[in-house]
Amino acid sequence: MLGSTHGTFTTDPRRARVVACGETPAPAVHGHASGPDELDVSGRPLHAEVPDLDRFFRPESVAVIGASDAEGRPNTGITRQLIAWAERVGARLHPVHPTRQSVFGLPCFPSVGDLPEQVDLAVLLVGDPLPVIEELAEEKVKFAVAFASGFAETGAEGAVAQARLAAAVERSGLRLLGPNTNLNAFERFRDDLEGPAIALITQSGHQGRPVFTMQELGVRLSHWAPTGNEADLETSDFISYFAEQPEVGAIACYVEGLKDGRSFLLAADRAARRGVPVVAVKVGRTETGARMAASHTGKLTGADAVVDAAMRQFGVIRVDGLDELQDTSALLARARTPQADGVVVYSISGGTGAHFSDLASESGLSLPTLSDAKQAELHQWIPEYLNVANPVDNGGHPVGDWRGRKIIDAILDDPEVGVLICPITGPFPPMSDKLAQDLVDAAEQTDKLVCVVWGSPVGTEDAYRSTLLGSSRVATFRTFANCITAVRAYLDHHRFTSGYRSPFDEAPRSPSPSFRKAQALLRPGRQLSEHAAKQLLRAYGIRVPREQLVTSAAAAVRAAGLVGYPVVMKASGAQLAHKTELGLVKIGLTSASQVRDAYRELTDIARYEGIPLDGVLVCQMVEKGVEMVVGVTQDELFGPTVTVGLGGVLVEVLRDAAVRVPPFGEDQAKAMLRELRGRALLDGVRGAPPADVEALVEVVLRVQRMALELGDEISELDINPLMVLPRGQGAVALDALAICR
Repeated sequence: MLGSTHGTFTTDPRRARVVACGETPAPAVHGHASGPDELDVSGRPLHAEVPDLDRFFRPESVAVIGASDAEGRPNTGITRQLIAWAERVGARLHPVHPTRQSVFGLPCFPSVGDLPEQVDLAVLLVGDPLPVIEELAEEKVKFAVAFASGFAETGAEGAVAQARLAAAVERSGLRLLGPNTNLNAFERFRDDLEGPAIALITQSGHQGRPVFTMQELGVRLSHWAPTGNEADLETSDFISYFAEQPEVGAIACYVEGLKDGRSFLLAADRAARRGVPVVAVKVGRTETGARMAASHTGKLTGADAVVDAAMRQFGVIRVDGLDELQDTSALLARARTPQADGVVVYSISGGTGAHFSDLASESGLSLPTLSDAKQAELHQWIPEYLNVANPVDNGGHPVGDWRGRKIIDAILDDPEVGVLICPITGPFPPMSDKLAQDLVDAAEQTDKLVCVVWGSPVGTEDAYRSTLLGSSRVATFRTFANCITAVRAYLDHHRFTSGYRSPFDEAPRSPSPSFRKAQALLRPGRQLSEHAAKQLLRAYGIRVPREQLVTSAAAAVRAAGLVGYPVVMKASGAQLAHKTELGLVKIGLTSASQVRDAYRELTDIARYEGIPLDGVLVCQMVEKGVEMVVGVTQDELFGPTVTVGLGGVLVEVLRDAAVRVPPFGEDQAKAMLRELRGRALLDGVRGAPPADVEALVEVVLRVQRMALELGDEISELDINPLMVLPRGQGAVALDALAICR
């Protein structure tokens, strides 16, 4: 595979509130290591606190509560494994059991209070860990592990039991792994492997087994954190900790549910700052997956589109399968920083090269055409009739002699080439053996990435088992798809981290002048009328049409004269969400008589439907532009989220939208637009002028500021349509809906 190097404390967003000038933030939650306590405008931390887990993974003393050596008891096998583990890590192990004098020849103590020393780690082999927590706290135990099941994974009653356990742990000051966890943290890790390692985090222990067994292929693992139900220690704590460990080259995660979205983002941010890749399988893409995940861990899975966007926003590489988790994390852990983005496909078969190149190009990898000079150089060793532009087809025979290594070196010498991929679809000795050895030898002499796809389903060939897997510099894959996924992640990760600026560093620390104006407009527990919602937008500098709210036909005629014909008239009331469907919008009115008639018709419909109005809006008519939607919703895990997409009726038909979790900057706002399938509409199509994208980005950023400052005081905000005018003319919010909590 490859050689080389690179290089919480949180509050629940659902409970976050605005911290205005002069208010005192909520007190810190217990248990995390001390560190920065800087807060953003809504009173939430801006930095991940890193728990000191050194004594968890390398304790000096361990107590096994409920230890046993009675044959046939489940605790006996666990005790035996813990004794062997303690010996490997150099820890003193003390069995604890009220009725035993010794366990496996070791003195056994009736309680933790009777131990001859203070212990770092207590392993609880008891059905109910709750009564033991208080005793551990009295004895100043730092960490505990609870294997017991029957908590939140079992339903409502178990969730109540887990809440009691979590509360006891919080009072105790110790840190707890579990409940519903296992022995994975105490596995035997190979100590004969070198290079950067993978640190593994799993909520389901069995799902981490494929990554753990990669040690047998020469890939080093350093830690395994089986987080279970996460009553206390969670995935985010381990990401933050592993990102600080010098031996960790990548963090591989299997995640069923996130305990707290904010803490996850802070942990991902810490890893991104340090250039440590985080690769994750996150289940819950479908309703079925989400249901199963909840039943297994009792956690929220969150809206998957938000989870996906949040991971991408902070550089977490999301993969779908455990095989992708294996290959991608192994590559990212051990590959050197790329010197170029260009990928060259090199093969002994034109068909293989063409097939792989199609898949690689479709995935977004850059396959540059080699220069005329480079092609001429390659044709010294490759027949003229073969294509060497990229992919490079050598025709087979050159790999059997001295020419094979010359070709590989010449490709790697090209400054536009950062990755060489050689798919070997099947063993063809001695040709494939010589090719594999040349690739390994060349990889030892370059800082560039060399990848091989060994396509044989057998996998017992010496060229694969010894030559390729024996190399620490060649990345070896078994499928085209996994190779492409891993290489794309490798290039994307280094591109992301090389220019990474933490959005938390730029997040507002204090409310803007707009905040006080906006807060005065909110009506807790109510939906605002369109007129009031637009006032909210004005408070944050978002442009709305010229308009007046009127309560008589005569006032409507006067307002139309001031606004300027043609006008739009709309009923305005706090209970109105979809005015068009009820016939409560009239457009293109060009005379006083039309305005009077429209006023009477709008008020008659509202009266008939029993809809109270605060008046009728007489609005400037804005026609030429691209209709977009920009909004804010509250996510269960991440709190306020900002969405942008195609607006008008298209928002419900095409569902073409991108989402981000605040805080984020201009670069992410622009990235949201690039993700839209209908992005071309903003560039101008069928003769239409380009839209004012900069103005759209500015609206997105202002809405984000509103979401940050108002926090959970706004449960939903919808600007639809936001008319983005031709370049240089701005953007206008034609309609708005806001619902207060």
